[in-house]
Amino acid sequence: MYRAVLRVREAYAFDVGGFLMRIYAYMATIGSISMLTLAGYSFFVAGTISSTIALATFFISPRVSKRVDEKGQHAVVPWAAAIALAGLALMLTTVSFGGPTALCYVAAVLMGFIPNAQALTRARWTYLVRTGRLGSDAPTLKTVFSYEGVIDDVAFMIGPAASIALAAAFFPAAGMLGGGVCFVVGTCVLSLSRSTEPQAGWVAEASEGPRRKSIIVTSSTVRVLFALMFFLGAFYGVFDTATVALAEDVGNPSAASFILIVSACVSIASGLVFGMVRLALPQYAQLVLTAVLIGCAYGAMVFIGSIESLFVVSTVAALFYAPFLITANATCEQMVPGERLTEAITWLNSGSICGLAFGPTLGGVIIDELGATVSFDFGAVLAVMIPVIAFACLPILKRRRK
Repeated sequence: MYRAVLRVREAYAFDVGGFLMRIYAYMATIGSISMLTLAGYSFFVAGTISSTIALATFFISPRVSKRVDEKGQHAVVPWAAAIALAGLALMLTTVSFGGPTALCYVAAVLMGFIPNAQALTRARWTYLVRTGRLGSDAPTLKTVFSYEGVIDDVAFMIGPAASIALAAAFFPAAGMLGGGVCFVVGTCVLSLSRSTEPQAGWVAEASEGPRRKSIIVTSSTVRVLFALMFFLGAFYGVFDTATVALAEDVGNPSAASFILIVSACVSIASGLVFGMVRLALPQYAQLVLTAVLIGCAYGAMVFIGSIESLFVVSTVAALFYAPFLITANATCEQMVPGERLTEAITWLNSGSICGLAFGPTLGGVIIDELGATVSFDFGAVLAVMIPVIAFACLPILKRRRK
């Protein structure tokens, strides 16, 4: 099934570019914490700066994507990337030369202008498939989103680990500097791939004029998906933080990296398999099913009390992480007009980013006061909220796109 995706040679450039951009995007928050703490900043300051990056991305990135849908990728992505890189350069300079801490917060806000690589590449694939550019041998969008989900998982596995390793091996800013280089190269490669770029407002029913309301305002489906992704990011952020804390509590910090890498590998494999499965279910039913599975799987965090139980729960639960992400993106693609897809997918990613800013912050307080195992209980509650919201919003998810 993935042969149909790999046969699309014109997609190689923008997928490579998007992959390099994602490596930096995934290392931005945890990489900044590693850089700042190794440079002598407190964990509190590092955490608030990291949260500022996440919140700035949450507020700014969807608006960048809205402009992309209106004006085209080549007209918006380079200048947005330039602002984000200016923020990164300011932060690297401030940390390396001991500048005022306040400048790090300014830099964090500028870094929020980062273009959303996941949305950019998925929008290009949707454009190629829907417009018939790929002919009768075109892959299905479900297969495409499964393939993109695997790229997400690989970048997620490489980015944070590389940022920590480089910072520890060379100098505090080395990880983020390496990520910045990846981001520059990726942005250039993607921006120069003009032949696959969706035309602004390429769907016939696209509304005219540059002052359209945001898709988060006009689409109840996007609001539901945003809420689901918020709790996904929140519980996973708690899970990551509590995993590191539990490993440190038992005197085996390296166990956390091993467990998270195994989970990522399992998620990649499950995403590949899920992309090859044809479910005879409506899209909304697939979303609810995967929501129930991921909620129950990570709800089992309440049983974690040791490294061994953590390994079992994380490995089994990872089977359902990628299928839920793939189904959520496929639901978004089905329910949102093509000329609004970049913005819509960015709102989904912003939901998870916002959750990642919220979950670890509150989870960290719980760890400090009550311990890592209680933090897992908190994460389980957040995970269970995913199927609860999916069932509560079932009438909205059943609607067909107008």
